[in-house]
Amino acid sequence: MRFTGIDADAIHARRGISPSRLAPESPARVRGRLARLLVACAAAGLVACAASDVAPERQGARTTDIFLPADTMLVRGEVPTNATLDAMLRTQGLAGDVVKHVVDAAGAVFDLRRLRAAQPYSLERSLQGALRFFEYEIDADRLLRIAPEGVSGVLRAEVLPIPKTLALETAAGRIDRDTPSLFQAMAETGEGAELAVALAGIFAGEVDFNSDIQPEDGFALSFEKYTRERGPASYGHILAAEFQNGGRTLRAFRFTPPGGEAGYYDEQGRSLRRFFLRSPLKFEPRITSRFSLRRLHPVLHTTRAHNGVDYAAPTGAPVLAIASGTVISATFDRTNGRMVRIRHTGGYESLYLHLSAFAQGLRAGMRINQGEVLGRVGSTGLATGPHLHYALKKNGAFVNPLAEHQKMPSGEPVPPALMQAFLQERDQALETLRGPALRLAE
Repeated sequence: MRFTGIDADAIHARRGISPSRLAPESPARVRGRLARLLVACAAAGLVACAASDVAPERQGARTTDIFLPADTMLVRGEVPTNATLDAMLRTQGLAGDVVKHVVDAAGAVFDLRRLRAAQPYSLERSLQGALRFFEYEIDADRLLRIAPEGVSGVLRAEVLPIPKTLALETAAGRIDRDTPSLFQAMAETGEGAELAVALAGIFAGEVDFNSDIQPEDGFALSFEKYTRERGPASYGHILAAEFQNGGRTLRAFRFTPPGGEAGYYDEQGRSLRRFFLRSPLKFEPRITSRFSLRRLHPVLHTTRAHNGVDYAAPTGAPVLAIASGTVISATFDRTNGRMVRIRHTGGYESLYLHLSAFAQGLRAGMRINQGEVLGRVGSTGLATGPHLHYALKKNGAFVNPLAEHQKMPSGEPVPPALMQAFLQERDQALETLRGPALRLAE
């Protein structure tokens, strides 16, 4: 082995010896000292190399730390707009053949055309591009998971429920100048808009949340809330609710008869379900023009009867069927724009005008359920802006929808044979409401 380019002064300096203090030596003696020094350095280097595998922190200043990268890489993100699973996986470094197998496996259990933008996903892969697992949140309840199975490594795809923890929660709020809507009052309690929608749905037969809400109205409720390791919380059922509206207090209790469907009942076991919803819109919009026999038309500037109620609402807001029935027609004309007509029992017919769009698949002759979306608010036809014109006929003649809704009877009460069971559940639910109801009264 041949060593070249040795700097003796540098070696001495590293050993703490100043070159200027070294006594002159003969060339032979210098060569001997250098040879012994090089052998010692070489031996020390071998020891350092061996030690570096065990304790890198003890290496000398001239060694280079080599950090072995992790065996896997974990990526978390959201599905990009207009992305396909194939393209998304390739951008994350999966090998081409692996991508094909993943897509094939996923397509066997899930319609990949339903991949939605902004939904979260997680991917773990090896540095060589092999998949460890891929998870995509289909919705708040389901997860698509793909991972190698067993020793064979064959990919297995399955749709799994997302693990959640269920807890019983309570909330109370009041509608006032700072929180003038149910949405805002609910948000002030720290809960989401979905809970406000559910609460409005329970009392939809008793309260028109578009026109009946007043300052100092308030609410209290107990409800199921699901939390999860990652991602937002979601809501289960509202178990009991109280709504104070214009000086009256309404209460609702969820009860499921054995073998029957769950429903909401008042304290006496009377159903809160009505033949008609109080409004074809959930809530938030405002009434801009009521039923009238003489009204100045805002576009034609002529006086004519206004055979319905106008609700100002943003374009695209969902419009609901006020009662179950059969679709008579879904048509378009220059005056009414997109219009849906529904026939109900008792000689009633409801009409919904100026829609921006019909619900997908809506057609004449189909059955539609109360509260089902039939279209979206718009400004088609003779309209000055986005709004819903809602009208109601009885035996072929227009009637005042707001007045007619108040006449509607309630649904079936709790059967006498089940009343004792209902009262027990009601009393338990009242206990859960006691705390929030007291806060509401303060």
